[in-house]
Amino acid sequence: MSTWRSASLAAAAAAVLALTATGCGQDKGSSYAGGNGQPVGNAGAAQQPVDNAYGAGGGYGQAGGADSAAKPAGQLTVSDSKELGKVVTDSAGFTLYRFDKDTASPPKTNCEGDCAKAWPAVPADGVSAAAGTDASKLGSVTRADGSKQLTIGGWPMYRYAKDTNPGDTNGQNVGGTWHAAAPDGKKAQAQAQAEAPAQAAAGAMPGLSVRKDAKLGDIIVDARGMTVYRFKKDSAWPMKSACTGACLEKWPVVAPVEKNDTKGIALKGFVTFDRPDGVKQQSITCWPVYTFTGDSKPGDTNGQGAGGTWYAVSPEGKLVGAPK
Repeated sequence: MSTWRSASLAAAAAAVLALTATGCGQDKGSSYAGGNGQPVGNAGAAQQPVDNAYGAGGGYGQAGGADSAAKPAGQLTVSDSKELGKVVTDSAGFTLYRFDKDTASPPKTNCEGDCAKAWPAVPADGVSAAAGTDASKLGSVTRADGSKQLTIGGWPMYRYAKDTNPGDTNGQNVGGTWHAAAPDGKKAQAQAQAEAPAQAAAGAMPGLSVRKDAKLGDIIVDARGMTVYRFKKDSAWPMKSACTGACLEKWPVVAPVEKNDTKGIALKGFVTFDRPDGVKQQSITCWPVYTFTGDSKPGDTNGQGAGGTWYAVSPEGKLVGAPK
């Protein structure tokens, strides 16, 4: 009897394991692993460790952004970016960033240790508000080491060690949590993007829907009307993303969308992908999906065919216009 019971329990356990492996074949905690168990890097790039939302991998940038870490911001300025709209920069022209894991009310920084090497805090002293902006938005927060860090609209400000030249925005959307700062401390975004949430709230556009493109036909777009893409080097079974680190700076993930907030797209395999870097990403027919920072307004398809690996997505979740 005990032998029969042991065999039954073993069979039941195997069945449970088989069930947990179904769906999109997602293996949480190893979703970037290739056949050899190593992280999958960007196309043609050397393998790098996951960024842990710091955007630094194993290093923290070169001379330039990193060297300016302890320098006061001086006279702040506001630059106009086609992709991001109005962005705050320091007196040397380096972009200031904010971190989604911080808080603004009350101001609190959650970037310490290795994170602070990749994202040096901007000192609060020696700062003047940019012309035409509200000086009352400037403030400070005390860090763990007792130093004072600049805040704008309550949000702690940082530079990015991999911004080596004035005007660089290499830190934009790293890990899905770092964003260039607008003059009021909010996330910088172009006007078309800024208007999209209000349009979506008013029912103008679902989270994901279908747009008829003159050249590509029916393609999926997000709530802002921005084209959604797939990466040929990703995998659906099991679900894996080959876009990490610097790749995510150019190809931000599509955040999770409720099924009832979609229109005209396939819902089979419409699941949330829990990336090893902690970012949650929407998938369509089990394929992770992205947008492209090179698309500056709704209707743009500048990412189509990029590198022979990026393509717009059909309502059925297939690659549009990819060579067979």
